[in-house]
Amino acid sequence: MLVDSHCHLDFPDFEDRDALVAAARAAGVGHMVTISTRVARFDAIRAIAEHYPDVTCSVGTHPHNAGEAEEQAVTLDDLVHLAGHPRVVAIGEAGLDYHYDTAPREAQAASFRLQIAAARETGLPLVIHARAADEDVAAILREEMAVGPFKAVLHCFSSGPELARIGLELGLYVSFSGILTFNRSEEVRAIAATVPLDRLLVETDAPYLAPVPHRGKRNEPAFVRHTAAVLAKVKGVSEAEIAAATTANFYRLFSKAGAVAAAR
Repeated sequence: MLVDSHCHLDFPDFEDRDALVAAARAAGVGHMVTISTRVARFDAIRAIAEHYPDVTCSVGTHPHNAGEAEEQAVTLDDLVHLAGHPRVVAIGEAGLDYHYDTAPREAQAASFRLQIAAARETGLPLVIHARAADEDVAAILREEMAVGPFKAVLHCFSSGPELARIGLELGLYVSFSGILTFNRSEEVRAIAATVPLDRLLVETDAPYLAPVPHRGKRNEPAFVRHTAAVLAKVKGVSEAEIAAATTANFYRLFSKAGAVAAAR
C-alpha cells in the first residue's frame, strides 16, 4: 500500500474524480489527502473528503492566496473550528513562495505563522510549501518551534540541503513528489538519500508535476508509485520496503488519518 499525502482533488482538472480515485485504488494507493489552498473554498474540499472513504483533507491557505481579503480575514479560531471536522487531518498548505510572489511577502509570513499556531493548537501536522524562500522558511520554523512544538512536513521538496537539514533537526518530515524522477533532479535525489527512512513521505501534488514516465501529462494519485519506485532506488531498498516505510510514516505524522482509516 502507498499513500498520496498531497493532491488537489478539488481542482477543475479532475472532473473525472470517481475514475481517478478508482484508478488510485487499483494502483495500490490506500489513502489520499486532498489539500486546501483557500479556507474560503473549504466546503468543496470537505465534501470530497466526506464522499470518498479513503480521502481526507486539510484546511488552510496557500501562500499564493495569502493576500486575498477572504483569506486575510481567517482567524485562529476559524482554523481550529474547521480542523475539528473528523475528515480534516492537517493544516495548510502554508508557507512562503518567492518564485511567483503572487501575494505580498508580509501576508505570506503572517498566514504561515497563523497556520503554525493552528497546527500547534490542534496537534495536526502543518503542510509546508517552500519555494525560493529557504532562509526565511527556516527562520520562521526555528522561531515558531521555540514558541512551542508543532508537527510538520516539508511537502514536494525541491529546496536546498540546508532547509532539509534544519527541517530534520526540528523533527519535520520530508515529502517527495514526481520532481524526484526528473532527469535534472540529481540534487533532489541526493538530498532524499540523506533523509532517514522514518522521515520520508511520497506525494503527487496532482494535477501538477507528473513523474516520469508521465511527465508533461496531468498528474493523478495513482502515479505516486513511480515516485516511490525512484525513492526506493535512491535509498537502496526494495519498493515494498519504501511503501511500508512511507505509509507507516504517514500514519505516524497524520495520526488523525489513522483513526479515519481504522473506522472504514
